[in-house]
Formats: sequence, C-alpha cells, structure tokens
Amino acid sequence: MSIYHLQSRGVTSAQGVVKSYGDRSSEAVLRGVTYAFRPGSFTAIMGPSGSGKTTLLNCLCGLDVPDSGSVSLDGHSLTGLDEDDRALVRRDTCGFIFQDYNLFEALDVHGNVALPQRLAGRPLSTSDIRGALERVGLADKARSPIGTLSGGQRQRVAIARALASRPGTIFADEPTGALDSRTARDVLALMRQSASELGSTTIMVTHDAVAAAWADDVVVMSDGSIADVVRGGDPDQISRAVNHIWS
Repeated sequence: MSIYHLQSRGVTSAQGVVKSYGDRSSEAVLRGVTYAFRPGSFTAIMGPSGSGKTTLLNCLCGLDVPDSGSVSLDGHSLTGLDEDDRALVRRDTCGFIFQDYNLFEALDVHGNVALPQRLAGRPLSTSDIRGALERVGLADKARSPIGTLSGGQRQRVAIARALASRPGTIFADEPTGALDSRTARDVLALMRQSASELGSTTIMVTHDAVAAAWADDVVVMSDGSIADVVRGGDPDQISRAVNHIWS
C-alpha cells in the first residue's frame, strides 16, 4: 500500500477522465471529462439517466477508478493509489449526503453523526457533534431514535454527519429526491449555507433545476461529456439550457 500525505485544502478536479464498464469494446460512460471545482463553491451536476453524472461523482471521490485521465480530491492526486489509500483520502477529506440518508436505525441521532469518525479511530468531541446538530436545527433531537424522525429530519442528520468533521469536499447524490418541495428547500438552504460558511467544496448530483439553482455553477452533462456550464440562481434559465442540450 502506498503512503499519501495530507496537505492543505485544494482543488477537486477531473482531467481528461475516461471511464467505461466491461471490456475495452464497451462504450465509455465518461469521455474525457475535464473540470476543476472552485474551492468553497457549490456546484450542481445535471444530466439525464446515462449521461455520466453519477459516474463522475464516483470517480471524483475515488469510489471508481478512471480508465485514463486523472483525479485530484481536495488537492490530493488519486492517480496510482490503491483502494485502501483512496479510502483513507476519502475518509480524511470528504463528507457524503445520500438520497436514502444511509442512517443506522439502531443508533440515535448523536450516534449516527459520531459513527464515521469513530470508525476511523478519530472520534469527534461532544461539542463538535452538538455544533453540527445545532447548525441543522436538531440540537434537541440528539438522543432521539432515528425511527421517530421525519424524512426531512433524517436528511438533516445526514447533513450534520457530513459536516461534523469539517471536510474539504462534500458529495451529495440527489439529496432532495425523496423530500417534499418545502423540506427540499430547507435542506438546500442548509447545504448552501454550509458551503458559504464552512468553505467546503460542495458537489451535488441532481436532475432538478430548482435544486440546481441553489448552486453557484451548474455542470450540464450529455453522453458522457460536459455540454455546458451555466450559472446557478435561476431555475428557468437552467431548464432552458438543459432542454436545449438534451433536445
């Protein structure tokens, strides 16, 4: 196993990334994707099913290895690292927010927020956990069983878990897909606030132009390539850009 050394926070980027699944004759899912995510920015990645947006996310965080090209995660090159070392970089630099929350029903709210760093052998202090829960408005739910929470509250726990270790990069895969519109808005506001206040580079995969509008930039993918990059803020403008490309 090679040894990597943590440096100061840096850019998360893809450079000429090509990725396919299967043998060499398989059609590439990513076709030479190059993009650098500005540190501390909030970026949405949009694209229809099969466009490569989730594969790009997986390559950026080291869950998948490109066939060619290179990836830098928070300033740390993943090129040449084996699976164990990629996991160490991911542990030390990343937070994750998923559509299905990925919470453990056997643990209370406090336990779920604490779990990743406890497993990593670097347990968070009680004040760190309390601070993360206060940030998402769940300070009074620390000892509540997960089964007693609404979907929106569960997603807030997932956000608190992602923020608790103050990661350099946060990856979110359809984080509002299972939420009603009002709750989704609250969750996106939290993600926007976290990117702004904590300086974490936030990268969110979504199919929803309203969700994407919360981002600074929207990367629009089509057929494994970046077709356009538009500014966030205006759902109608984003929808027009996306529809133009996909049509």
